[in-house]
Amino acid sequence: MTTSLTSYSDAIAPQFQITDPTHRQTHDLKTWPECFAAVKAGNKPFDVRRNEENFQVGDLLMLREFDPDTEQYTGRTITRWVSYVLQGGLFGVQPDWCVLGFSELAPIPTGMTDIRLW
Repeated sequence: MTTSLTSYSDAIAPQFQITDPTHRQTHDLKTWPECFAAVKAGNKPFDVRRNEENFQVGDLLMLREFDPDTEQYTGRTITRWVSYVLQGGLFGVQPDWCVLGFSELAPIPTGMTDIRLW
């Protein structure tokens, strides 16, 4: 079987790009066990959050598992990158809320095509 250069580059291409990687933020977020498990398993590539932190594409999310019954963190943490932000006020999402798309891959700057050294 042969692989064309196009399909090879598509296979290693990032899921999203950002224009200015120096302005990324890191957000430390409580995540309930059911949601934490679904994100970790890859079944939940999004989250709905109040947009108090002004989430932006390219931000790093530290998802910390929090047990609401004991009101304690479990010690488990996973990281995800924000690959998409659906701002509130659209599609039934309340104005001060947002839907965040998750990626396991870090973003690369817009215009970069060779990611071998990134």
